[in-house]
Amino acid sequence: MSTVKEAVEVEVPVGTAYNQWTQFEEFPNFMEGVEEVTQLDDRHNHWTTSIGGVRREFDTEIVDQLADERITWRTTSGDTRQRGTVRFQRVDDTHTRVELVMDVEPSGAAEKAADMLGTIDRRVKGDMRRFKDYVEHRGSESGGWRGRITPG
Repeated sequence: MSTVKEAVEVEVPVGTAYNQWTQFEEFPNFMEGVEEVTQLDDRHNHWTTSIGGVRREFDTEIVDQLADERITWRTTSGDTRQRGTVRFQRVDDTHTRVELVMDVEPSGAAEKAADMLGTIDRRVKGDMRRFKDYVEHRGSESGGWRGRITPG
């Protein structure tokens, strides 16, 4: 399993950054290789990805979520194994640090080779830069979910 870490500072308030991240169905707008995310309920999402010509579908469960602070998830089914946390830290009234830490277990020869070559790490770094551009250029979030999910 590989661990990928990346952080960006976005020029929006912490609430705006957090709210935009909770709009999971908009992930294809800034995540390379993500074709579709369908939010099934407050805790569960279904993902369709196509990376290097390999199409994968999998489900994730949010296991911990606290508004303006963090979202933690894990896969529950499908071809992909991952877990991670995205954290939101207020820098000042108009800036937020967004940090993603993700553990990914590549499946299949293509994914394992991509992991060894650093492709997964570069993709996540690019996704975080694109999130920064996406949220800053919008000017405001497209929605938000302010509920709380606790482990258990």
